[in-house]
Amino acid sequence: MELISEHACFGGVQRFYRHDSVAVGLTMRFSVFLPPQAQQGKVPALFYLAGLTCSEETFMIKAGAQRVAAQLGMMLIAPDTSPRGANVAGETDNWDLGVGAGFYVDATAAPWNRHYRMYSYILELHELMVREFPVQAGSIGIAGHSMGGHGALVLALRNPALFKTVSAFAPVCAPSRCPWGVKAFSAYLGSEQADWLQYDASALMANSKTPFPGGILIDQGLSDKFLLDQLFPEAFEAACQQAQQPLELRRHAGYDHGYYFISTFVETHLLFHYRKLNGEAR
Repeated sequence: MELISEHACFGGVQRFYRHDSVAVGLTMRFSVFLPPQAQQGKVPALFYLAGLTCSEETFMIKAGAQRVAAQLGMMLIAPDTSPRGANVAGETDNWDLGVGAGFYVDATAAPWNRHYRMYSYILELHELMVREFPVQAGSIGIAGHSMGGHGALVLALRNPALFKTVSAFAPVCAPSRCPWGVKAFSAYLGSEQADWLQYDASALMANSKTPFPGGILIDQGLSDKFLLDQLFPEAFEAACQQAQQPLELRRHAGYDHGYYFISTFVETHLLFHYRKLNGEAR
């Protein structure tokens, strides 16, 4: 693991790292905000998974989350969104497939299956953070935006022992049904649609029973240009009702899909995770 850079930030430190990933088989990058409380001992942590075209820098630069994280004493962890340097033919031809668009799945179809293993990579990074950083292992949550919101919901639903809390901003809730998801899943997982459902949050939730009794938080802008064709929050809402899963799905007039929207509500998400991870009822 190599430290690329570090920057003083709200009494803590913002760091950027690279390391050799076993899951991906390439060098991967991630970022960590260490709050000032991490100098004295272990702290709760929140993984944040970014969306299409983004990287490990996007959330840390644009969301304005470090101020609140420093006040709470919460570590922030942001991985990259895909392998870099996999040299798959055509991987930079489309903004919604390949580089910057790993969709947090483990590809099974050639040629993507050699390196595009972002689902396993997030689990590998979780293990690395617990081993090498002052993280309270039992107090880790996960959040994400758009493609990353899809990833956060799927990783939490499949690994509730690792991720104790989950929230999302404008997540892709039913990727098996939307153009982004169909394109990515067809390439990464092949044509057998039954194989796609293990990475579809709405399908996973529909087959669960109250996986997160403390609730799930989702914020969705109603001026989001992707809302009708790509996101399908109503599908996840229906699945939560079927699973008897408490869900706070907040719809906001006037807000779009970008980081002005995320930065407006990021404090609410950090407080949501912090309180749940610390056993508070609200």
